[in-house]
Amino acid sequence: MSEMKKTLTLSQVVLFGLAYMTPIIVLGTFGVLAVVTQGAVAGAYLAALVAMLFTAHSYGRMAAAYPVAGSAYAYVRHAIDDRLGFLAGWAILLDYLFLPMVIWLIGAAYLNSAFPSIPTALWLLAFIGVTTMINVLGLKLASLINSAMMLIQMLVLVAFVGLSVHYILGDPTQPLFSLAPFLGTDNGSLPVLMAGAAVACYSFLGFDAVTTLTEETRDPQRTLPRAILLITLLGGLIFIVVSYCVQLAAPGFDFANPDAAAYTIARNIGGDLFVSIFLIGLVVGQFASGIAAQASGARLIYAMGRDDVLPRRWLGTLGRYGTPLGGLILSALVALLALTMDVLSAASFINFGAFLAFALVNLAVVFHYYLKEGRRGPGDTLRFLVCPAIGLGAIVWLLFSLDHRAIMLGSIWLLAGLGWLVWLTRGFRRPTPELHIDA
Repeated sequence: MSEMKKTLTLSQVVLFGLAYMTPIIVLGTFGVLAVVTQGAVAGAYLAALVAMLFTAHSYGRMAAAYPVAGSAYAYVRHAIDDRLGFLAGWAILLDYLFLPMVIWLIGAAYLNSAFPSIPTALWLLAFIGVTTMINVLGLKLASLINSAMMLIQMLVLVAFVGLSVHYILGDPTQPLFSLAPFLGTDNGSLPVLMAGAAVACYSFLGFDAVTTLTEETRDPQRTLPRAILLITLLGGLIFIVVSYCVQLAAPGFDFANPDAAAYTIARNIGGDLFVSIFLIGLVVGQFASGIAAQASGARLIYAMGRDDVLPRRWLGTLGRYGTPLGGLILSALVALLALTMDVLSAASFINFGAFLAFALVNLAVVFHYYLKEGRRGPGDTLRFLVCPAIGLGAIVWLLFSLDHRAIMLGSIWLLAGLGWLVWLTRGFRRPTPELHIDA
């Protein structure tokens, strides 16, 4: 196989990462976060950003040490232990397998608010069916319009912020500068804020996706660490600014339907015309994100099937159109669980897998640089022990700030992965199967 051309620059990698994060998601989850934080959505995003920056630093360090695809799975396997690496891969699988479900659920909730006579379940089934069909046939058309979809998202976000500010200025009793969006009605209660931050981290998922571009990036050892930090910082600033303005325009957290609160807010600040534009932007963003998430998840499932980590017969072969049919069908079937879940529960469940992978990557930095390479000078101790330790502590705190149902379901998923590993290795008497993820 010929090597991929290293053509991507820092700015191109950053744009890819931001597009993968889907910035408009800050509006999609606004109502849920407002309820959890009691009106401190901007504060939750600020806390999440601080925690994620330390983890982004760790991802950057490991991307420099191991410039290969596979992200957390590869880093933990090489730096710590192959069995722990398998569990990191299992945690990643949770994200990839269930992320499309959350994306489609958010889109369905907003369409139901616009067209209440059509049940959310029908919108959800439509998202699943159409997206799966496109992914089965291939992604050429989706790739062509992806940039346009990103542009639509950013224009809607800018318009939403602009109309929010205009709405605030039109109310003489409402100041433009306030700490309320950061403190909420509970004056900044730390447990409440961290519970919100645990959910807000959902919006950051995908900041590490640029590690899959290693073989196509110029000087990846330097470019990827910088890109990961920039993506996290820029994404976090977008989330904070947007949520701050929207929270001022809609103070409090009393929404008839928190899952689709931004729809009501859009009508209040911009009228019927803007609410239609907002809905189009949100649905376009969710649709594009759903296509990418399902395609990525199916690719990981196919890779695991091809390497006999999952059943090869059903999941390790390609379909008629050269796409991973088994993984796509599995993803669609898993998404049907959304018929019995709300956005908060689904997003929290996804975050359990992400937090587990994030924690292991922070730990991998300590093992690789501080323990194995013995880099223990003052600067190195700060970079390779203190920073990842802070990142690990923050992620563990966020993990235990998730709601109890998410922790329970996530623990069941983790135990299932451990049981599967024991079976694959015949009680650890065989080598741990290695997953090859092509960039």
